[in-house]
Amino acid sequence: MVMEVETVSREFIKPTSPTPHHLRTHSLSFLDQYAPSIYVPMVFFYMNQETSIPLTDIIASNHKRSQRLKQSLSETLTLFYPFAGRIKDSLSIDCNDKGAYYVEARVNRPLNDLLNLPDPSFIPELLPAEAGWTETGGGCVAMIQVTTFACGSIVIGTFLSHMIVDGPAASTFLRSWAAVTSKSGEEAVCPKFDASLVYPKSETYPKEATNLALFSPFFKKGICSSRRIIFDASAIASLKTKTASASVPDPTRVETVSALLSKCIMATFKAKSDVQKPTLINHAVNLRQRAVPPVPKHTMGNFLCMAAALLTGKETELGDLVCHLRKAIRKADGDFVKSLQGEGGLLKYCKYIEEMGKASSGAAGQVDFIGFSSWCNFGLYEIDFGWGKPTWVTSSASNKSETMFPNMIILMDTKMGDGVEAWVFLDEHDMIMLEQNEELLAFVFLEQSPVKSGLCCLK
Repeated sequence: MVMEVETVSREFIKPTSPTPHHLRTHSLSFLDQYAPSIYVPMVFFYMNQETSIPLTDIIASNHKRSQRLKQSLSETLTLFYPFAGRIKDSLSIDCNDKGAYYVEARVNRPLNDLLNLPDPSFIPELLPAEAGWTETGGGCVAMIQVTTFACGSIVIGTFLSHMIVDGPAASTFLRSWAAVTSKSGEEAVCPKFDASLVYPKSETYPKEATNLALFSPFFKKGICSSRRIIFDASAIASLKTKTASASVPDPTRVETVSALLSKCIMATFKAKSDVQKPTLINHAVNLRQRAVPPVPKHTMGNFLCMAAALLTGKETELGDLVCHLRKAIRKADGDFVKSLQGEGGLLKYCKYIEEMGKASSGAAGQVDFIGFSSWCNFGLYEIDFGWGKPTWVTSSASNKSETMFPNMIILMDTKMGDGVEAWVFLDEHDMIMLEQNEELLAFVFLEQSPVKSGLCCLK
C-alpha cells in the first residue's frame, strides 16, 4: 500500500502577545552549546475511537480541531516565546515572534491501515520537514505537522531544536500545548528560560567539546537501517533477573535493555571483523533529578551530559555490562552537577569531556561505538489534546536512510509504561546480523508493525 500525504497548508503561527523587548534575545547555556545541532523528532498517533461517525462530520471535526490547535499553539507560544523565534548562532536565539512553522496535511485512508504496514518508512512523511534532523542558523526553533486521516484520527509530528530543548523540556512544551488545547483545567505552566544564568554560555566554547565533535570519528554518513524492537513487561522482568548481581541487585529496565543490546551489537561487530575491539558505550544522562536541589520541573534548555563506559570485550556477562553502565552513569551525581555551575563550570565540563575523549582515543576503526539516548519516563503517553491519550508515540525512523548517527539507539516507553521500545540505527549489514542474534531473539520478536508488535513481542 502506498500512503499519500497531501499537504493542505503551510504557515507560521505567531504568539498571541508580542514578546517584551527585554526578552528578545535568549542566551544559551554552555550545556545547550554542547548539544548537537539537530531537531528532536516526536510523532504522536491519536486514534479516533468513534467508528460510526459520518464522513461529513469527520471532515467538520478535523477542521474544528485544526483551528483549535493553531489557536492554542499561538497562546502557548506566548509563554514559550523562544519557540516562535529563529536560531541566531551558537550563542543565542532571536525571539522575534516570526512564529513556529506549521503544516496541515491529510491522508485519505484510515490511520489503522498505516499502523499495520510492515515497516516504519512512512514516519518521516508525518513530520514537517525531511527527517535529516539537521538545523542551521536562521532556522525555526519549532516545526509542527498535523495530519488528519479519513477515519477521524490525527497525527501530530514535531521537530524542536535541540539547542533549547532536551527530552523533558520538549515534553513540558507539548504537555502545555495539550493542556491549553483541551481546556482540561490544568494550569498552563510558567516555563523558566534562565539556564544560562546557572551555566553561563561561552563565546569561545571549544569546538572539540561539543557532542558531535567528540564522537565525530564514529558519525559517518551512509546508508543506515532502523529497527524497532519491543521489550514488553515479561521480557523486562526476565532481563532484570538475568542481569541482577551483588553489585547491582536492582537493575532498571533501561540498564537491562542497554546491556543486552550492547552485548548483541558488540557480537555483531566482532563477527564482521573477526576482532573484538574495545567498545565505547555512551549514554545520555538527564542531570535534572541529579542536581541538589533538583532542577525546577519547567526549566527549559538542555540538562544533559554523556556517560561513557569503555568495554574491552572481556565483559561477557550481562550483569557485568550493567555494572559498568551504572558506574559510568552515577559519576554524574549531585556534586558533579554543582561543580558545573557558575563561571568555573565550563572548565570543569571541558575536563570531563577530555576524559571521555581519552577513552575513545584511537578514533573510529580501533574503537567501536554504541550510543544510547533514553526517552523513558518523559510522560509522552499522557499528552492529551482533548481527544484521548496517544495510541503510539515514537521517534523518526526509516528503513533505509542516510544518517550521521549510526550505532545509535533511542529508548522509549511502551504504551503500558512497563516495557521499552528501542529504535536501533545500524549499518545495513550489521542490522541483518543483529536480527539473527539468538540471545536477542530469546527475548523479542523483531516485528516492525506498530499495531502488531505492540500486541505480541515476546517469545
